[in-house]
Parts: sequence; structure tokens; C-alpha cells
Amino acid sequence: MGKAIILMLFCGLLISCNQAIVVSDTHTMPGYWDKDEKIEFIIPQLDSLKQYNVFVNIRNTNDYPFNNLFIIVSMEFPYGKTIVDTLEYKMAYPNGEWMGEGIGNVKDNKLWYKENVSFFEDGNYNITITHAVRNNGEVEGVSRLEGITDVGYSIEEVTQD
Repeated sequence: MGKAIILMLFCGLLISCNQAIVVSDTHTMPGYWDKDEKIEFIIPQLDSLKQYNVFVNIRNTNDYPFNNLFIIVSMEFPYGKTIVDTLEYKMAYPNGEWMGEGIGNVKDNKLWYKENVSFFEDGNYNITITHAVRNNGEVEGVSRLEGITDVGYSIEEVTQD
């Protein structure tokens, strides 16, 4: 009986922690991210009167060889407008310890993409994410970015506290 109560409390905690998440999706990688692989997501229509924060979610392992991550995120609006951002995120502290949440050699990173966004156009928005990591002094991108196991996004409703 005690285990059932603990399980219910744990599930309740998980649900309450994610109440602000409106929509999310994840693409599982084979342990690496190919430089030509575009990760595409379709965002369902959201309430145009509300504001949202948009995040890029990256899961990495100890096999990730860099302390930062460069990505290109493209957001296509329903009527054809496209916004493209090149973003850099720190993935490790100066001492080499990984940032992010998780136990062991797998870390989940919730990275800010857009803040206080309104999805005012009717229809679906599309997000495309590609990596843009390069070795120092090289023009060509890293062809096989090791240690990336999942790429995703999440959208949370902005709450007024």
C-alpha cells in the first residue's frame, strides 16, 4: 500500500512540474547527429491570445566532444515567412562538468530559443533544427557529431505569478 502512495505522489509531482508545457516533441538520434540531417517538427495551432516560451531540448552523453553547441533553428510561419537563427549554447562548465539535468553520463539540456512569443497566424508553424558545429580552423562542419542522442523542442505558456 505504501509503494502505491509513493508512486501516486511521484506521478503527481511529474505532472505538476510539466503543467506549463503546451506541446513538445523529440527526435531520437542514433548516438550522433549528421551535419546534413535536418530535424523537423510541426507545431500544432496554438492560442493566438497567449504568450509562450520556446525551447530547444538536447540530450547528450559523455561522447559529446565539445563544450558548446552551435545550431541553426528555422521557424516557418503558416503564411510563408521564415525566421532563421544561428545559436550557440554552452554545454559544459569550465571544469569539464556537463551542464543540464540527469544522472550519469546522459544530460538533458533545455535551451532557450524564443521568449514571450505569440503564434498569431492561423495554421501550423514548422521548426527545423540543424547543427553547425565546426572544429577550430575548419570551414566544413563536423560531419558526424557524436554524443547527441535526442533533439527536440518544447513550448510553455508564459504564466503570470
